Amino acid sequence: MRSVAEQLALIKRGADEVLVESELIAKLERGTPLRIKAGFDPTAPDLHLGHTVLINKLRQFQELGHQVVFLIGDFTGMIGDPSGKSATRPPLTRDQVLENAETYKAQVFKILDPARTEVAFNSTWMDQLSPGDFIRLASQYTVARMLERDDFDQRYSSNQPIAIHEFLYPLVQGYDSVALKADVELGGTDQKFNLLMGRELQRAYGQPSQCIVTMPLLEGLDGVKKMSKSLGNYVGIQEAPGVMFSKLVSMPDALMWRYYELLSFRPMEEVEGFKADVERGANPRDIKIKLAEELVARFHGEEAAASAHRSAGNRMKDGELPDDLPDIELLSAEDMPIASVLNKAGLVKNAAGARDLLGAGSVKVDGEVVDRSFMVKVGSTHVCQAGKKAFARISVKSPDFTEKS
Repeated sequence: MRSVAEQLALIKRGADEVLVESELIAKLERGTPLRIKAGFDPTAPDLHLGHTVLINKLRQFQELGHQVVFLIGDFTGMIGDPSGKSATRPPLTRDQVLENAETYKAQVFKILDPARTEVAFNSTWMDQLSPGDFIRLASQYTVARMLERDDFDQRYSSNQPIAIHEFLYPLVQGYDSVALKADVELGGTDQKFNLLMGRELQRAYGQPSQCIVTMPLLEGLDGVKKMSKSLGNYVGIQEAPGVMFSKLVSMPDALMWRYYELLSFRPMEEVEGFKADVERGANPRDIKIKLAEELVARFHGEEAAASAHRSAGNRMKDGELPDDLPDIELLSAEDMPIASVLNKAGLVKNAAGARDLLGAGSVKVDGEVVDRSFMVKVGSTHVCQAGKKAFARISVKSPDFTEKS
């Protein structure tokens, strides 16, 4: 096992906050594996790279010799996490939760080591609690303290309804830490209130308090808003290798260092070397290609990574994709034919020009040749090529779209 200082450096890589660092150091100094907990409500079974930031941190804890508990919130998923929401989130049915849970497990083991991962479902202990147990659990916290949460406070102040069951969510998440005897819990920055709840409930139940590590919300490919499928700025971990490769290599240069810190498993010393190379005149695209190949290999294997630039279909590795790839947003209430997309994005002179290129097989979407039947879905983003020289990253969005998490 690495020294405490080395462990702490890796744990803090990319983390937003470690609470309480002195307590974590004391836990690490025990020299025995810690129980590292992270909970996931299986509400969105198709993961993107933003979701993997937390899972990557779990992998780093595994590499340090600690025990990871991947908690699937099948019980809490039926409550609906109110974190950051302006309205009550509809709960899922048990069948929906269990179906999504199986999809989660299949995806996360592309990152986590199954042999060093304990998969738990919080219905295991929550279903055993009696009504009296729930009342005792609820007695550990006051309504006033609950309303200290920003989202609850905003909804209360604006006369938006808050259902009683939503107050149970942070209590149940906190009780999970009691049931699992967690030493450390990981979560996004939007989960800080719930993570701190775990510390308080562990003390109330006579256990040592867990430390918490919060991870930032990853920016999407636009480099501005958080990665979200609804915004079309995402990279899905189940997308085809060529599509994943194309999206990552076409990201803004300044964004790649953030992605290296949160998504790459390369040592930060090596990343700093890449930065120095760019400062000395190296092509940033070459550095992005290294990251793209690493991530494609993680989710699709080394062979797919080696050929991803060819499956992307545009020889990006040889420099044919422009450094100043334009970002274009189109508004549409419904899915758009590719000919219309090319025309409205200005990649062709007119509709007839789009039809001619499509008929000649000279239009590619994310590196794949498409014909006139190809439809671009609302909410999606694609790298489009018309002919040999016209490129753009095009997002089609609904006129009334709003950011969703």
